[in-house]
Amino acid sequence: ASLLQIQAHRDKMIEGRKSRKALRLSAESAMNIDDLHWLKEQLGKQSVAQKNQLRDLNGYWQKKIQHAQKRLHQLTNEIDALKNQRKVLSASLQQKLFDQYRFLNTKGSLKSLADIFKDTDQLAPPAGAGECAAPKLLQYAFKSAMKPLAMAEFWWGESPKSAIRKHRGFYPACQGKCQPILEHMLEGVAMDTNPLLSNPAAGKSIEIIYQDAAMLVINKPAEFLSVPGKRIQDSVYLRIKQSYPRATGPLIVHRLDMSTSGLMLIALCKEAHKNLQRQFIKRTVKKRYVALLDGLLTADKGNIDLPLRVDLDDRPRQLVCYQHGRPAQTQWQVIERKNNQTRVYFYPLSGRTHQLRVHAAHVKGLNTPIIGDDLYGNKATRLYLHAESLEFNHPISRELMSFQVEAEF
Repeated sequence: ASLLQIQAHRDKMIEGRKSRKALRLSAESAMNIDDLHWLKEQLGKQSVAQKNQLRDLNGYWQKKIQHAQKRLHQLTNEIDALKNQRKVLSASLQQKLFDQYRFLNTKGSLKSLADIFKDTDQLAPPAGAGECAAPKLLQYAFKSAMKPLAMAEFWWGESPKSAIRKHRGFYPACQGKCQPILEHMLEGVAMDTNPLLSNPAAGKSIEIIYQDAAMLVINKPAEFLSVPGKRIQDSVYLRIKQSYPRATGPLIVHRLDMSTSGLMLIALCKEAHKNLQRQFIKRTVKKRYVALLDGLLTADKGNIDLPLRVDLDDRPRQLVCYQHGRPAQTQWQVIERKNNQTRVYFYPLSGRTHQLRVHAAHVKGLNTPIIGDDLYGNKATRLYLHAESLEFNHPISRELMSFQVEAEF
């Protein structure tokens, strides 16, 4: 209302200025000097009066705005105080719930959620901890003096909007919420060796496709880390570091998922690394992946645009998240359909973690997971995803270079 009223008065002043100018021009030829002098005084008074009215109008609304801002500030402080009070009360209630949530194990030992999580990286239980099926079933079994022989969890119903879950698909317990609880509950129970603790690269070698003084092009085997992990150090980085002790700089220009095979660039000096990384950042490097999908696609080609972020409760899984996710785009093209499987080319336009795997499996992507995807589909002998082709400029000579290595599947 204030802006409209002020603008209306300014429009009125403009019209008044025009009419006074026209009146002066017509009066100069029709009036004598005394009458003309008197008219100009009257017109000047009108101009001053309108300017004073605008000043008073601005002052009036400025006071009203200041009063409203003061009241808003008071209300905002009250709201912030209530929010802080709610936060404190909520944290207190949450802590009481965590203390009351107690889980048995095979030895009959009870532990609260707070005690279970105090020695983890999280320090405190995440929201919803203890609400999953496995801890509840084990709790009932131990309270009833039963001995669990085997357990598997599966998803029932429609796929969620963010995480990848398929109807009747089996999924492991999440890392963030369930793993610490299950480690306590299953203490002393004979179980299979954790596959994450064994080195999948043992006995495998890295094939050198191209080599010069500045760089390498390698063919990374499937189930081989690009860089050292938390539990396993054996990786492309470590092998190259050992084989090329005089190499300088970070070495790794870009990464492939542990389960993905194919072409990788290695920089043997800082200058080469800086140049190659700049090419990836500017998206001038052309990449092509080949994958075998677990199902038949109806369309022949298309684009996928689904933003991704890490699942904080279940690393390293990724989620589709339009609020906090980073942009991720993939172009795809069907090569062949056979035996209820589809062979496709993927052309990633960005380089997010698990991008091709999520874009293939998600209900808003291709809704058809890559064969052998143990995170977003069904486990097989390997992940059927291979970085087949790379095209880039040599970091020193700037010569255009192109490499292609066929997939083993």
